[in-house]
Amino acid sequence: MGSSLPTMEDVANRAGVSRALVSLVMRDSPKVSDGSRAAVLAAASAIGYRPNLIARNLASHRTMTIGVFLDDLHNPYYAEIADGLLATAYEHGYHTLITTGRRHPNEQQRAIETLFGMQTDGLILLSPRFPLTIIESLAVNLPVVAVAEPLKSDHIDTVSNDERVGARLIIDHLVGLGHRRILHIDGGEGPAATMRLRAFRRVMKMHGLDPGPRVSAEEFTEAGGERATDRLLKSGEPMPSAIFAANDLIAAGVLDRLDDTKIRVPRDLSLVGYDNTALAMMRRMSLTTIDQQRVAIGSLAVETLIDRITTGRPAGQHHVLAPSLVVRKTTAVPRSK
Repeated sequence: MGSSLPTMEDVANRAGVSRALVSLVMRDSPKVSDGSRAAVLAAASAIGYRPNLIARNLASHRTMTIGVFLDDLHNPYYAEIADGLLATAYEHGYHTLITTGRRHPNEQQRAIETLFGMQTDGLILLSPRFPLTIIESLAVNLPVVAVAEPLKSDHIDTVSNDERVGARLIIDHLVGLGHRRILHIDGGEGPAATMRLRAFRRVMKMHGLDPGPRVSAEEFTEAGGERATDRLLKSGEPMPSAIFAANDLIAAGVLDRLDDTKIRVPRDLSLVGYDNTALAMMRRMSLTTIDQQRVAIGSLAVETLIDRITTGRPAGQHHVLAPSLVVRKTTAVPRSK
């Protein structure tokens, strides 16, 4: 039983043309006539030939492949960014290799090493959890774009959401409804968590309000939201009239835990999430949240990376996209009003 794969020579013999012509067709050269191109592609299809992408791109020293690192496959926020990322990469003729660190530093390091081993032309890191010095060391060898982390560096590119605007939209909305006791459940050490907490405190002080004690979900997950709500309920402290959750998954955990109590949203407590993922849009949840331009973020990350790959631009570019507020059914005038 034969196990060898069809080669360019096999295609050339089948089509009755030279190997050089087959190579031109596989590189989509405009120098080939329509008739010859059709004959070669028909022959390739008949014998099941597939071009070797790595070999095809050796001459240009590019693999036309982008490595994509996702912090957490379980968070729909990343999947929705990936939608824009994959579509734009395809438009530019690039392939993508996607891996994840599963929210663990050691797993992240292994994932990045894998992408390096695949000889990608550049890396897009969605919410990396390792220090800036490590990310900059990656950029010594190939272009890097960090997404969702506005890192201050001249060596890498970044695409991020304006967290200050997001926090301002949330607090302005809740204060406008009449809320004064507003609590933030942050994402612990998770990506963007520190920035959202800092922005929340700043905006609360701008309104002359006490930001209250720090309550952390420890991670951007439903389970984190449930644990934070448990601690809040057992603390003996007065319940706030509104909660700003650091992302939609934390908000989902808060809602799930409150289902076991007499506290109802929004009758007794208003709740706001962050990201506007598909989860927030579900009618049963109908979560008021911050809409990040997720597809645009993914698309811009690819455009920025390809620009660095093709031009060799040395200086980093830092793009910040403004979010918007989506009001749904989890926010209302406080009960005391």
